[in-house]
Amino acid sequence: MSVPDSETVLLITRNGMGDAEPDLQQKLITTYFKLLDENNILPAAICFYTNGVRLVVEGSPVIDTLKSLEAKGVRLVLCSTCLNYFNLTEKVQVGIVGGMTDILEAQRRAGKVISL
Repeated sequence: MSVPDSETVLLITRNGMGDAEPDLQQKLITTYFKLLDENNILPAAICFYTNGVRLVVEGSPVIDTLKSLEAKGVRLVLCSTCLNYFNLTEKVQVGIVGGMTDILEAQRRAGKVISL
């Protein structure tokens, strides 16, 4: 079993990936997370904020894949301010609800930060 790469942190700020139409954004992020999971390419943490928190709540197409990544040791950090802003706190399906301090700490520890 692979262990997370302690050097890499992913920042997810959109309800998908890229600046395309919403359906394409969702398709791209679904494929991205699936490939991470299937190939055991495990970042130390994935931080979700702004519209990115929509990917960790009921109805998200990537919940099962995120649960698998979390089970493999990837920390999923969710912005509590963002969840509250969108009234999504009660719909969280995966990850740890934290704050900006947790996101900053993950970035500080990282050797490489990738923003999607």
